[in-house]
Amino acid sequence: MAEIICVIGNKGGTGKTTLSHMLCQGLGLLGQRAACVLTDTSREPLIPTGRRYVLADARTRDSLTKVVDKLRTLENWIGVIDGGGNRTEMDRKLYALSDLVLLPFRESHEDIRTVLRDLEMFPRAYAIPTQWPTNPWQRDAADRSVARLLGAHRHRILRPVNALSSTKLLLQKQLPEQLPTPLANACRAVARQLLEVLEIDFIDQDEERVGDAQEEPLSAAEMPLRLGGVRRPH
Repeated sequence: MAEIICVIGNKGGTGKTTLSHMLCQGLGLLGQRAACVLTDTSREPLIPTGRRYVLADARTRDSLTKVVDKLRTLENWIGVIDGGGNRTEMDRKLYALSDLVLLPFRESHEDIRTVLRDLEMFPRAYAIPTQWPTNPWQRDAADRSVARLLGAHRHRILRPVNALSSTKLLLQKQLPEQLPTPLANACRAVARQLLEVLEIDFIDQDEERVGDAQEEPLSAAEMPLRLGGVRRPH
């Protein structure tokens, strides 16, 4: 039966769609079978050619039910539902049907205050910093804001997804023939982290970490809310 991940949150502009496609692309690069599910009625479906994952259009209530029901019948698949923004009732619905819930947020205090409310509303969800600054001074300021305002939920905060201009390529209607190596590395990093949380074993056979330091797996201290259960190969 497929795992279902939803990317939700009450604030727009936090990178939910970008994160959804990065995660699916990274899962594909790690040999996982993934589907990116569109639910935002304000967006048009993208062209699947060249992507490492399939696309599913679930912009109506009936189509969402059909897509989720179909995914649940597929062994060793992962469905990533892009929940869109500012839709609390839809967020509640997606939260109820998902195995893993992600709440992306950026470094602004408004984003942090909003994700704090969402963490309290959705107690099984993880917050994930997105478009995180890479400048050391900005990064330190952002990290200190998170520590101060989200300290009570520190064990539900995943590693940041750093700002990378090439991520916008994933949201083009048609993918370029070749994606930059730093983008592939960033997508892999996101996917690895989420596979660790889901406790799914994987083998990274096509690593392209040019100039990137290898990240250590999440420790038990960092991830006390791991989903638990027997680790399973995909």
